[in-house]
Amino acid sequence: MLFATPIILVAMDRLDTLEAQSIYILREAYAKFDQLGLLWSLGKDSNVMVWLAKKAFFGHIPFPLLFCDTGKKFPEMYEFQKKFTAEWDIKLIVEECPPIEEIDPTLPPASRSAARKTEALKRLIKKKNFQSVIAGIRRDEEGTRAKERVFSPRGTDAEWNFKQQPPEFWDQYKTDFPAGTHIRVHPILAWTELDIWRYIKREHIPVVPLYFSNKGKRYRSLGDHDITFPVSSSASNVDEIISELESTKIAERSGRAMDHESENAFERLRTDGYM
Repeated sequence: MLFATPIILVAMDRLDTLEAQSIYILREAYAKFDQLGLLWSLGKDSNVMVWLAKKAFFGHIPFPLLFCDTGKKFPEMYEFQKKFTAEWDIKLIVEECPPIEEIDPTLPPASRSAARKTEALKRLIKKKNFQSVIAGIRRDEEGTRAKERVFSPRGTDAEWNFKQQPPEFWDQYKTDFPAGTHIRVHPILAWTELDIWRYIKREHIPVVPLYFSNKGKRYRSLGDHDITFPVSSSASNVDEIISELESTKIAERSGRAMDHESENAFERLRTDGYM
């Protein structure tokens, strides 16, 4: 007598689905591109990216993490980097950013300062011959990023043309590109800020303490100390941040000076190869 093998259905919530999708994208990128690196800005999104990469490759990330150092990060960020580079057994490549004098003077001040990272990344890509770079950007974070693709082809100098991006219907990704094409990979593009914090809570992912309220202020987005500012908040732990985000009307990047400059400044940065 034959017995049918029982089928066990496991319910997946939103975080399970997002995690599985991101891990698939990371593994696909590793399978397709020989020279690969992952940008580590030390912010909440890139820490989630590192965590996902560790899960995707069973605890060991098989490609280097890349850090473009402006020399102007918060001390807490450098301390975090030092601690977890060792704790997570990370192969870290640091590229010093060029001085502001080498950056396009027609950009507004904060955007010009941020563009130093773009130039550093371009030089690092050429120096190490990176075919692809993984970045932790999200569509909900900023309007220009909403135009991105998961596998995003770039020009020979890493420039981005949002009008020449391949369609990605039903999570079908194009990964075959002409020789010499530089590819940016965005595994958490579909995540929201709330998803990030709920995942941080579920996985107990460490983050820079600047995200938590101190004297009624906290940072929602981290960058250089001279062009990044805190917002009013009493959220002093992950649960309180999640509760705050469920009702706030304040934009995530409201503390970024570059987001309050000329209307096209951020798009100019992105077009030129900014993260």
